[in-house]
Amino acid sequence: MKKLLLFISICLLSCQSSNKSNSYLDYSKRSDKLSGGVKIIPINTPIGKFNVWTKRIGNNPSKKVLLLHGGPGFDHQYFQAFESFFPKESIEFYYYDQLGSEFSDKPKDESLWTIDRFVDEVEQVRQTLKLNSENFIILGHSWGGILGLEYALKYQNNLKALIISNMVPSVPDYIDYANNVLAPKLDPEVLKKIREYESAEDYTNPEYLSLIEKHYYTKHSLRMPLDQWPDPVTRSLNKSNFDIYLRMQGPSEFGVVGDAVLKEWDRKNDLKKLKIPVLTIGGEHDTMDPKQMEWMSKEVQNGSYLHCPNGSHWSMYDDQENYFSGVTRFINALP
Repeated sequence: MKKLLLFISICLLSCQSSNKSNSYLDYSKRSDKLSGGVKIIPINTPIGKFNVWTKRIGNNPSKKVLLLHGGPGFDHQYFQAFESFFPKESIEFYYYDQLGSEFSDKPKDESLWTIDRFVDEVEQVRQTLKLNSENFIILGHSWGGILGLEYALKYQNNLKALIISNMVPSVPDYIDYANNVLAPKLDPEVLKKIREYESAEDYTNPEYLSLIEKHYYTKHSLRMPLDQWPDPVTRSLNKSNFDIYLRMQGPSEFGVVGDAVLKEWDRKNDLKKLKIPVLTIGGEHDTMDPKQMEWMSKEVQNGSYLHCPNGSHWSMYDDQENYFSGVTRFINALP
């Protein structure tokens, strides 16, 4: 009798799991069924209407994550590692190429590349996708973390939660950390050569780029040999819109220089305004100070921090297990 009851219990659990899986993958009642989850969204801007590309993965009425990629000017492709982790947790998520990025329209007008204009774009995307405070979670990585934070400061009533991945709340602090903490750790001769190129503003010199890639990227951006970087990352980098990157971030890898849009961005004093659940994520070897990312979690009203001890700026790849176990745990704990 006990064996029979055990068998029935196992069958019931198996059926429940199967039904949950089938529901997550069932696109039959969604308007984007024909396109496999892809939705092209028209965006109104001060200079006219453009289209941005989105793609939904899965179904979950209470957990819908919009992924905001970095750059500015990169694209959604480097988020493809999420497919190895979110579906098994039944987390619905959306790829999204911001205006100017790979699958979206690419206008040339520099007046579009402002924080406020991108925030307005995210709100238009939210409205079209019908996301709301019962289900809408933003995960922003790097520049996407800036964008997510700015969106939350203006529209937090639309959000269920915010995840800020590998981004500090102050670009001047980021510049200071890069120049005064990370740069001195480089080989003195390497640093001298890098500084010479930067002083001459020779940022496109192949040797400068090679030095940065070999001695900086593989230590603080993604801690793997360059020839082993995951395909989604290299694909995304190769497809980047560097016109946007240069206008907003600037050409230097040791901070933000010239008249770049993000040069003076700082929201440290505004963090206390956030009431929604916030997760901040930092990598031990990040291009930005992980201690400041932890500090952010204590400044918001309902924050928590995920530390990736083996991770760098792309902790989702070089500390993948810690990263995704922490992210999914945070999302699954939301009411």
